[in-house]
Amino acid sequence: MRDPRLPSSPGFWRSPLRGPWFTSVLGVVLLGGITVLFVTGLVSYAAYNPDLSRVNDQTPDKGLLGFYLFAWPTNPHWLYRFTQGVHVTLGITLIPVLLAKLWSVVPKLFALPPARSLAHALERISLLLLVGGALFEFVTGVLNVQLDYVFPGSFYPLHFYGAWVFFAAFVAHTALKLPAAVRNLRNRHNATEDDLTSPRPDPSTVSRRGALWLVGGGSLLLFVTTVGQSLGGAFRSTALLAPHGGSDPGAGPGGFQINKTAAFAGIDATETSEEAWRLVVTGRTGAVRLTRADLLKMPLHSSALPIACVEGWSTDDQWWRGVRLRDLAALVGYDDPPDVLVESLQRHGAFRHAALRANQVADPRSLLALFVNGEDLTPDHGRPARVIVPAAPGVLNTKWVARMTFGDL
Repeated sequence: MRDPRLPSSPGFWRSPLRGPWFTSVLGVVLLGGITVLFVTGLVSYAAYNPDLSRVNDQTPDKGLLGFYLFAWPTNPHWLYRFTQGVHVTLGITLIPVLLAKLWSVVPKLFALPPARSLAHALERISLLLLVGGALFEFVTGVLNVQLDYVFPGSFYPLHFYGAWVFFAAFVAHTALKLPAAVRNLRNRHNATEDDLTSPRPDPSTVSRRGALWLVGGGSLLLFVTTVGQSLGGAFRSTALLAPHGGSDPGAGPGGFQINKTAAFAGIDATETSEEAWRLVVTGRTGAVRLTRADLLKMPLHSSALPIACVEGWSTDDQWWRGVRLRDLAALVGYDDPPDVLVESLQRHGAFRHAALRANQVADPRSLLALFVNGEDLTPDHGRPARVIVPAAPGVLNTKWVARMTFGDL
């Protein structure tokens, strides 16, 4: 008999809630939820167009992991707002389920012997990778959403590679455990694998169904206090756990969310004044330098588009007005708009420049915006000019634009 004072002993774990049915219910919920998380995470990475240009690629050594990348579309214009909102909101909502699942299987982490067979050894390895990967992905994701990322190294490659490691372990673990989980759900009183039930449980204070209701209630609470940052409007005031929850910042036409202020980005007001600022547009026929007055003489168009960020927050549709990107391409010799590299006055940061695909440039709603909601852009929203493109991640809608280089990238 093992010493019941040691965690390697089944008698050490006394909760009457643990059991194969309880664990299987949580596992099935995570099976669907984590699959959606993984797919929407890959979609988010594709939205950055990392195979278009090196400046967009935050994971340059991805190799075969970028096999699925595709040209990100511009329709519907709320596409990224939806997919990333689902990714972030679902990830936060699943936290109580994940924690309950880890709690329910914690005896297995201490079970001896470490491996009873090859299949058991594979299961233990996949479990270690699964637990470590899950904790890493959820912790880094939550910190990034809260704008308080403290891990060494860039969030993008760490979260990207971590997701692949985690999901590989998740697939292996699912293949090994799903048949037993299905049997446990069908016949909860005759579990096929009952190594989680305590041999001498403490008296019960809540049923397993009651515990599941508690987990579900925690998830619902997190959902309600997070989803408003993606829905916007009146729902934003319910997003108590989101940095961009609450009422819209400020007032007036520029009273909507941003991540970086002009001061934080190091933008000097003297270089954005009408006297000093020039937009350099380069292409097939050379380069032209345009003042704001020159841009105002060109045909101006309007688009109603949101801003959607990787952190899951988004704005409602804002009314932008400016010069179409394809009209700027025509200035430098392109009847059929090509790709474009957009560079900002911002001197530091991963997205002080960004590349856009030809389909994004050609879309008539894609603008070099000079106005928003009927007024000049504010400095924090990118004055004197910023890019706005339908369905693109917020960081690709470059602010404080200084140079645009059209051509194949």
